Amino acid sequence: MNLEIKDLEPKAVWSHFADLNAVPRPSKKEERVIQFMVDFGKKLQLETFVDKVGNVIMRKPATEGMENRKTVVLQSHLDMVHQKNADTDFDFDSEGIKMVIDGDWVKADGTTLGADNGLGVAAIMGVLSSSDIAHPAIEALFTIDEETGMTGAMGLEGNVLTGDILLNLDTEEDDEIGMGCAGGVDITATRTYEIESTPENSSSYEISITGLNGGHSGMDIHKGLGNANKIMNRLLFDGFTNFGLRVSEINGGSLRNAIPRESFATVVIDTVSKEPFLFELNELINNIKAEYKSIEPNLAIELKEVSSPENVMELGVQEGFIKAIYSALNGVYRMSPDIEGLVETSNNIARVIVKNGDIKIGCLTRSSSETNKWDLANSLRSSFELAGFDVEFSGSYPGWLPNINSEILNTVTKLYEELHNEKPHVAACHAGLECGILGQNYPNMDMVSFGPNIRGAHSPDERAQISSTQKFWKFLLEILKNTPSKN
Repeated sequence: MNLEIKDLEPKAVWSHFADLNAVPRPSKKEERVIQFMVDFGKKLQLETFVDKVGNVIMRKPATEGMENRKTVVLQSHLDMVHQKNADTDFDFDSEGIKMVIDGDWVKADGTTLGADNGLGVAAIMGVLSSSDIAHPAIEALFTIDEETGMTGAMGLEGNVLTGDILLNLDTEEDDEIGMGCAGGVDITATRTYEIESTPENSSSYEISITGLNGGHSGMDIHKGLGNANKIMNRLLFDGFTNFGLRVSEINGGSLRNAIPRESFATVVIDTVSKEPFLFELNELINNIKAEYKSIEPNLAIELKEVSSPENVMELGVQEGFIKAIYSALNGVYRMSPDIEGLVETSNNIARVIVKNGDIKIGCLTRSSSETNKWDLANSLRSSFELAGFDVEFSGSYPGWLPNINSEILNTVTKLYEELHNEKPHVAACHAGLECGILGQNYPNMDMVSFGPNIRGAHSPDERAQISSTQKFWKFLLEILKNTPSKN
């Protein structure tokens, strides 16, 4: 299956992408892909080393005639988001990604593809392994753990790189040149509850929410997609308010940077209320499906009667928990007042777990404004603390402030216009690129971001466009050939 991928053009990118995707590379478990990259660099006899946090750095001298150009840092991250469909049998820790060609697109068989940011990594590998590409001196920076904390970028020390220009290859629109991005902070709300025995004369049900699109919690947050955790909570609120529903377990969502696609809950209802409960809940389900029919056509909400669980959540805590989730903002908080169409601040209620006396709620708040990031974070904190939760902020990282006077931005923009006879979309994005973090230790480094078309990132619908990858590769080579001189 993956051999067909190697024959796609440009082979310099797709062949390396296929090799990379054969290596399991989950965030925080990058040991195998780090070794893979070290072996790659040493085989090419390039200066190759791993820094103290696990980032891989390689250096390649300038080609003949390019020695007087500014040194370029080519940067992408090694880890990938792990998501799969519920009916897909796949082990991310031991298996390589199974890829298929679908017309002009490459996708995976029931899992995320890893084009985010594997195509960027593969393109850098293509440049490093080339013998006929004109380029200045290159430092290749392959960071780790971008998807779950950006700890690779955060841990990169300020004396490691010597480059003047950084090209981040982690943008997902081929007509876009990134000049800024959002920062973020993880919000975790936890509390315990007393376990109570399931009341007698009860009927029990498993509620399952599946089939949502999911997607990137930054780039897709403005689309109004369904969030499985919020939809589930809406059902629980109705059942609890009107029929005294009791919660036994909830398992909703997965990664903080992925919009939740699925949620599962085991609930208990007094048998006397069974028929009106089922009638009203089915009415609510139909209403929710109608609300989302144009954007979430595959949404499935199902009830299945199951054996009664032994325990349910303490009633008072349950009420506070359900109301806290209901009141907590999910989605866009504020649009940018300065850049038309840009989400400034948002939140993703990404993970909800209720089991064995413990509740854990995980959110990722993003913003290109540090003050509004903390404003929304404190709003969420207030919702959860009012319900008795302990709230922790962690993994905070800064945004990347746009520099309209950037020399490399001007160069790249002109090259795009010359190649395509149209202006690129120069913009900041609501995703969390590593440029803002890297800029803290390298404040004088001139940065832009670009990449090929990737759709459905962070979901099993992730796919990369073949023709767009050709466009991206040609653009990268032109940039390298035309980088500014040192003087």
